Amino acid sequence: MAYKFDPNVRYAKTHDWVRVEDGLAVCGISDFAQHALSDVVYVELPEVGAGVSQGEVYTTVESVKAAEEVFAPVSGEIVAVNEALEDEPEMLNGDPYGAWIVKIQPSDLSQLDALMDAAAYEAFVAAEEAGGH
Repeated sequence: MAYKFDPNVRYAKTHDWVRVEDGLAVCGISDFAQHALSDVVYVELPEVGAGVSQGEVYTTVESVKAAEEVFAPVSGEIVAVNEALEDEPEMLNGDPYGAWIVKIQPSDLSQLDALMDAAAYEAFVAAEEAGGH
């Protein structure tokens, strides 16, 4: 399977991505993740103002196959949610790097240093698909 990798984002091993825009951490799920889920039918949007910690679950995405937890790639406060996903959750399938889920005011941008760039994530996905978790 040929997945798309966005060179402008950082990736977590949980298949979540983050990019910094105007000092905010914009977060979503990777192309690999949306393929694994298949048809996304529901996104549980978290509360604006909620605090999140890097690596902790902040929401759930449901598909016709399964419900998957989504993990925060950085710690901070959720300052915006993509309300368009309430009516069109399938946007995550069509444009996984355009259809963000939340925007977080990060408490520590240096946490991005622990995440993978596109090349490292592509290698990680290839290894995972080959069965070498």
